[in-house]
Amino acid sequence: RLSSGLRINSAADDASGMAIADSLRSQASTLGQAISNGNDALGILQTADKAMDEQLKILDTIKTKATQAAQDGQSLKTRTMLQADINRLMEELDNIANTTSFNGKQLLSGNFINQEFQIGASSNQTVKATIGATQSSKIGLTRFETGGRISESGEVQFTLKNYNGIDDFKFQKVVISTSVGTGLGALAEEINKSADKTGVRATFT
Repeated sequence: RLSSGLRINSAADDASGMAIADSLRSQASTLGQAISNGNDALGILQTADKAMDEQLKILDTIKTKATQAAQDGQSLKTRTMLQADINRLMEELDNIANTTSFNGKQLLSGNFINQEFQIGASSNQTVKATIGATQSSKIGLTRFETGGRISESGEVQFTLKNYNGIDDFKFQKVVISTSVGTGLGALAEEINKSADKTGVRATFT
């Protein structure tokens, strides 16, 4: 004891005291690792946050260019140039989504789901984190409006191209006539049946 300066050097000095000391040492080691785990989780979220902040800046630029292209003072040539800029920005957006990672784990590709971090000494002291996909095909909303005049009766069927960025959606055939229940209202009803899936709603006047 004199040489070490410790009251307990072995179980022979104080068995119960030695057990308590070992338990405290184990808890301290576990808590140290839990703190390290918490710092890793914080680092992951900060990395994702900075990457998404860059994506937001890109989206703001895309919005500005789209607004610029929408006004009638633009020629076909300038609109084509603006679209080329937007395409390049979309590629940059997707590149950030597909390459942002932490210790080899991709963060913004849609694979970071229910990731668990041990932040305490007990088994139930954990936190979970999920980060959704941020590719251009997974975020935002594409909207268009169209109108036309139908002057003849007959069978009508619409196909919505790339409604989810990949697949086509084909509506059921509808017969347009002057009879009650088979006019344009029936066509609008058929389109609106799938509105939750396609994002397309129809009205008629």
